[in-house]
Amino acid sequence: MLSRPKPGESEADLIHFQNQFLAARASPAVKIVKKADKRKGEEGSTDSERPPLQDSKDVVMLDDFPDILPALTPGPPKKSKIKSASVHFEDEDPEERLESHDRHVTAVFSKIIERDTSAVAVTMPVPTGDPFPRTFHRSEIKSEVKVGSGRKSIFAQKMAARRAAEKEATAPSAAECVQIRSTPRDALDPEGSAEEAPRPGNRDDKADDFFTTQRPCIITGEGLGSQKSEQEAQAIHKENLEKLQSMSQEEILQEQEKLLAQLDPSLVAFLKSRRGVNVGQKNELKKEQNRPEEFVESLTVPQHGVGASLSIQESGLEESVRKEENMKMEMTDDDLPVKPKKEWIHMDNVEFEKLEWMKDLPSPRQKKTKKGMQARFSLKGDLIPADADLPTHLGLHHHGEEAERAGYSLQELFHLSRSQVIQQRTLALQVLGRIVQKARAGEFASSLKGSILRLLLDAGFLFLLRFSLDDAVDNVMAASVGALRALLVSLDDEKYLDWTFSWYQGMAAFPFVPNNEEEEEEEEEELTGTEKSQNKKLKDENKPDPDVARYDVVKGLLKTRIQHRLRYILEVVRPVPTVVLDILHILTHIARHSSEACSQLLDCPRLIDTIVREFIPTQWDPHVAEPGCLLTSLHGVACSTAMKFIRVLASGGRNATARLLNKFEMKSRLIRFIAEDPQDLLLPKEEAIRLSTEAFRLWAVAAGYGQACDLYRDLYPVLVRILQSLPELLSSCHEKNPMRELSVQRATAVITLLMHVTQTAGCTVELQAKLSSNSSEASEQIPPPPVAWNHVSGLQPFIETGLKKILQEISQTETWQTLQPLTTTYMIYLGVYYRACSQQPSVNPVDCLEELERLTSEVLQPLLSQPAIRSMWDLLRPCSALCNPLSCSLGPESVLSIISLSCTGGKPSLNLVGSKSPFPFLTALLFLINSITHIHKGLISKYSSVLSFGGLKDYLHQSWQTGPPSVTPSSAWMLRHEYHLQYFVLALAKRMAGTCPDYRQHASLHHCVALALLSRLLPGSEHLAYEVLLDLAFNPEFLPEGKTGGPEAADFSDILHLGTSAKLAQPGSAAAASSKPTRGALLKESYQNLPVIRSCYLSHFVHLQPALVHSQASYEGRNYLIQSMLLPEVKGPILPSDWPFFPLISLYNKVTNAETRGAVLNSLPLDLVNTVTWNLQWVLLLETWRAKTLQSIPTAAKLARLMCVFLTGGDLFLEALIHCYTAALLSIYCQPKALDSLNLDAPLPGLASFHDLYISLLEQFEGVSFGDPLFGVFVLLPLQKRFSVHLRLSVFGEHTSILRALGVPLQQFPVPLERYTSPPEDNLNLLRLYFRTLVTSALRHTWCPVLYVVAVAHVNSFIFSQDSTTQEADAARKSMLRKTWLLVDEVQSTLKKHLLYYRLLNAESPVGFDLYEQLPPMRLKYLQTVIQKENKENAPVLVS
Repeated sequence: MLSRPKPGESEADLIHFQNQFLAARASPAVKIVKKADKRKGEEGSTDSERPPLQDSKDVVMLDDFPDILPALTPGPPKKSKIKSASVHFEDEDPEERLESHDRHVTAVFSKIIERDTSAVAVTMPVPTGDPFPRTFHRSEIKSEVKVGSGRKSIFAQKMAARRAAEKEATAPSAAECVQIRSTPRDALDPEGSAEEAPRPGNRDDKADDFFTTQRPCIITGEGLGSQKSEQEAQAIHKENLEKLQSMSQEEILQEQEKLLAQLDPSLVAFLKSRRGVNVGQKNELKKEQNRPEEFVESLTVPQHGVGASLSIQESGLEESVRKEENMKMEMTDDDLPVKPKKEWIHMDNVEFEKLEWMKDLPSPRQKKTKKGMQARFSLKGDLIPADADLPTHLGLHHHGEEAERAGYSLQELFHLSRSQVIQQRTLALQVLGRIVQKARAGEFASSLKGSILRLLLDAGFLFLLRFSLDDAVDNVMAASVGALRALLVSLDDEKYLDWTFSWYQGMAAFPFVPNNEEEEEEEEEELTGTEKSQNKKLKDENKPDPDVARYDVVKGLLKTRIQHRLRYILEVVRPVPTVVLDILHILTHIARHSSEACSQLLDCPRLIDTIVREFIPTQWDPHVAEPGCLLTSLHGVACSTAMKFIRVLASGGRNATARLLNKFEMKSRLIRFIAEDPQDLLLPKEEAIRLSTEAFRLWAVAAGYGQACDLYRDLYPVLVRILQSLPELLSSCHEKNPMRELSVQRATAVITLLMHVTQTAGCTVELQAKLSSNSSEASEQIPPPPVAWNHVSGLQPFIETGLKKILQEISQTETWQTLQPLTTTYMIYLGVYYRACSQQPSVNPVDCLEELERLTSEVLQPLLSQPAIRSMWDLLRPCSALCNPLSCSLGPESVLSIISLSCTGGKPSLNLVGSKSPFPFLTALLFLINSITHIHKGLISKYSSVLSFGGLKDYLHQSWQTGPPSVTPSSAWMLRHEYHLQYFVLALAKRMAGTCPDYRQHASLHHCVALALLSRLLPGSEHLAYEVLLDLAFNPEFLPEGKTGGPEAADFSDILHLGTSAKLAQPGSAAAASSKPTRGALLKESYQNLPVIRSCYLSHFVHLQPALVHSQASYEGRNYLIQSMLLPEVKGPILPSDWPFFPLISLYNKVTNAETRGAVLNSLPLDLVNTVTWNLQWVLLLETWRAKTLQSIPTAAKLARLMCVFLTGGDLFLEALIHCYTAALLSIYCQPKALDSLNLDAPLPGLASFHDLYISLLEQFEGVSFGDPLFGVFVLLPLQKRFSVHLRLSVFGEHTSILRALGVPLQQFPVPLERYTSPPEDNLNLLRLYFRTLVTSALRHTWCPVLYVVAVAHVNSFIFSQDSTTQEADAARKSMLRKTWLLVDEVQSTLKKHLLYYRLLNAESPVGFDLYEQLPPMRLKYLQTVIQKENKENAPVLVS
């Protein structure tokens, strides 16, 4: 084997190796081939085909390597610029080719213009005496020339300085220049020669330049665009110079000051830059040397001192304009934090441009732009103003964008949150959490555009926190928990929910489920509630987590199994107390979401076990209670937040409560924390009271389901001891005790517990009776509770005694305000107690009635006469959520996917849930009064003064007249409590209506409130809606107009034409108007049918029966039937705003569905006819006597509902009563005010498309109308000019057959025709259809008089229009006019006369309009012009 050369071998050794290689005849490692040059010849040619080239190169080829390197990225093919010029053909003549490439000399030398060098100074080379130019070193030259713009290297600066030094050495001095060129002046004025010499040196060269230059610096003349532009500019410049020369020094200064005051400083700087103010004094002297004559001539023009004064002004202005620019451009040693020294290498000449990064940051300033600047936040989450100048040691500056601005943007914080550095991740999450906290508090609402929360959620903030929650580092985990708590939980919301816990029905709350109607598809409309929930659950399981979280954050988090991660953190990581509390708050918020969320939390392995074991232990370290003790761990210590979480979890359902009490041993915990007084608990005093309060609330929730009542007998002595100690609260309230509010909340929780235990005990007899009567049946039986009535009957004296003592302090404002929550629960308890007491067979009814009489005379009547109570009625309106919609509006950072009650920051005192709100106490008082009057009818008159309070009447009057409230999570929970007060007022009014003779004055007001309340009550209050429908809405006592001349007044109004403007004839007959029932007769009949009308409506609301059962169980105190303390989801009120039309809509849907399945309904059963009749009767009563209660329903929606009369069945509208009532309602909707409010183009509630409904109406009219005028009016109403043109196109384009049957007489048509003819029609297609139906006789006056008038009016206006329009429209109107002139038939001649001679509408005319006796001259002339242009040879003669 041949060896390779090694280092150190000589050339002889290499030759020896070569000889060995050749002798061995081994194959070489490389192969030499001849590569053709691509520039020589075509592609594909090889060396064998071409002769060898002299300039061909040797190319080394390696085996298994391609000739061309593969391209990493596809690039464009290379093109040779000379390739096309190098292509030759065999038959091409070389001489011709040379001739074609030859160019004439004129192609190179086209026009030679010699440069003018007469004014250029010729300088001779400076003799040096050296044979060659002398070299120099850059250190010999001092850098004195500063560069005005741009950056130059040190070498370039040295060369510029050397050239400047050479020019200074060769140029003559200023004195020499003056002396040489001043001789002619000296001959004329020898005295002035001595003064003229120093002037160039004393004057500012800028001023001299201004007066001596012969070319303009600003005006160049380029914009004139003519050949003489330069001459024009020169003339203007010369004129300016002459003007300045004629002015004195004072005048020049005055004009200069005026200009500087008027011009923008930036414009002045620009003008100065055009004049070259940065040119040095030496360059000026060089210019003067080139133009010596001009210099001397201009020297005498200005007076002494003007140049100096102008220079001062100019330099001062320049300094002010460029001050900021110099701050940026100029740098000195003082600007650098480290001063350079000459001893340092290569630092003898400092390049400041390269050291600019070392100087301090420029001061931030806000950009004057309409676009917003990027928001930046401090480490505390505060928004930093754009112009805030903060020191750099705060750690808020960085080398990112806008380095001079302090703070971090959201994008930068997101970036830091995914950093590899633990501290950066932790800090970013902490700052983001603080930003979210402050954003929810509304601190950025006035400073930032848009929503921070919405922006963060769209950017994936939720899953950023979820990923960070899985981090193994404790600090990152803790920061993500804190940020998630800030995002989800509002502690103020929780505070107000706890505050309302002891209100009437305050234990029940709406779930925190977002309302996402867009997620529900139309195909689910026919599914039941259970099927919908199952279908939605399956959909959510199949959706990705981000899609679910986009509309429901809590549901999205549960899909990520967040409860398992939180359990791991609590059980294994065991974080610090702050993190533990944040986790418990998060779990509480999740539990408020829904019953499904509560089930998932309960099913999470070891989650509830860990919380109960670690944070609700029965014993713990006693050192916790020592003052100043700092808890390092919350594990093993009882915590009120954990008890509250269990209480909220129990509110999710009775099954969840049973699991908590039995499986997780919460009963033993309840006994532990209730039996012991808070002062004896080994906890800080405040925490001990909170823990005891939450324990009582948890027990109250369980008692609300009828559970844990066996503890009542065990803890009865404890409860009695607490009741006996409650009067002591009165003395503590006088002493400014800081714990008094917490003590009052604990006392209210105790009374709330006793109230639910009393309700449960009141059901014992009923359950025992059911159990004994159904003992033989195999159905599931509910066992009676372990507490009986005799166990709770002894509590009433304690409650009543406490109430009397507190009411004695009602005049003490501060004390009363503190104890008002306890007073509220006292009254609610008494109302519940007496309702249950009256149903107990073991109680003597007489004794019960006597107790009620005593309570009324001793407690309630004196209370109602107190001035403080009167002032509370007056506070209803200021604190009302209905009268003040903004009080419950959404917060500034509310997002649909996270439910918030918008209580962040607290509510004002004059708010429904504020500290001065009268609603909880007055609701409890009205509840007690209703309970008393329900049991003892003889006491009703004793409380008649309640309805006479002016504050109450003012509140009721204002509340029902306000528009429908916006139902949002922030308003629903408040409106529910306000509706309770209104219901109890109406219930009391219902009892007084039949017993108090002077009640009639309040009847109309209370009826309006009842009707408004029906369309506002929220889910969960179905029992109240049922009671209002049953006893109030259709009660004749609340419609006094039916007894006091209301029908007669309606007839009198019709006679005087005050209410209606027309009467519709009965269909199918020419009966006189006297045989038709009047509106008064219809009203009288409707009033008499109120009982059957009520039955009709109650039967149509039967679909609410399941919800009604649950609601009745809650309001009637049947705890054993209550399934959950969570109310149904709020998607709107229980009944729609158009509920008076509900039977008619229900019937229409039923018939439509039947026809869809193929059934044909030619006639309707009698009960359905009666249903429609009763529906129309009720609507007529409301439209006549309660019109304002229907104002929330658009007029177009009312008409659409009435159209269902014609779309339901074939002959329904022909029924006599239905026809009469429909005609009476139509006359109301055709009044001027109603017509003005009619808007068919706006979206209508409950109607997908009015156009589709109208097409169905047209088809129905074609099939079964029989030419009915009433039906015809409904068809004609939507054809008014201001409504959509598509409705008119549908009639005249697709349904022209109805024009023959649409015979509504003009005298009976209730709508003015001006609404159809004004303004003139501008749709060309519709105008052509008008004209076609008229000419083809499809539209005749005898068949359809209304539309005939409309078509004639529009066509006449169009064909005689002189307005400028498109060519197509102009041709169309001339064509129509010519065709109109050519009408000759007998019928067509009448049409011709109408079209040509139409003048104005006239309701008294038989045809509906007036005609011209002869055409006006202008129209006649235009007609002749059009006709003559058509046929010039045979022009017709018009005879008037």
